[in-house]
Amino acid sequence: MSQVYVFDHPLITDKLSRMRRKETSTKDFRTQLNEISTLMGYEVFRDLETKQVEIETPICSSTFAMLADTPITIVPILRAGLGMVDGLQAILPTARVGHIGMYRDEETHQPVEYYYKMPEGIEKGKVIVVDPMLATGGSAIDAVDALKSRGVTDIRCMHLVAAPEGIKALQDAHPDVDIFVAAVDECLNENAYIVPGLGDAGDRIFGTK
Repeated sequence: MSQVYVFDHPLITDKLSRMRRKETSTKDFRTQLNEISTLMGYEVFRDLETKQVEIETPICSSTFAMLADTPITIVPILRAGLGMVDGLQAILPTARVGHIGMYRDEETHQPVEYYYKMPEGIEKGKVIVVDPMLATGGSAIDAVDALKSRGVTDIRCMHLVAAPEGIKALQDAHPDVDIFVAAVDECLNENAYIVPGLGDAGDRIFGTK
């Protein structure tokens, strides 16, 4: 079974609490999301491969560890996932970005894929699927399905807030995919929104209704 990593760092907790406030502005919401994504990235990228490189310091030559050439791709689930990309690229600017477009059917609450575009050779490296909310788990499951069907094997999912139902569904569907979340909330309501949650992340990121 996959591992679920829940971040309990006080900086992340504080920033997420500020995001939850209904009066938080679009600008502040985006800023906090960007900063949390960067903080989470340190752990999400903890196991990146390194290689030994000969370096000439001002004192002498020696061998040091640097990141290996394994390609890393960040895959936001459109559109809300876009809000997490800059924060991750702030600490790993060499990471490439692919896109999966999905929208939630308002009647069935199920995701519908409408766009898929990835960098060449994505299947040879690590892929981080990002989406602020893991509610029913449907979008994440379908995104991972789409990636696996094209040969990607090293996948992990990163979310801001998750519902227990979404975590279980994703683990059941993809027990080989680790999940990184800033918080696990109580449950889903009758409209499949996370409770207490923070509302519609996409609308709050982009100032739409």
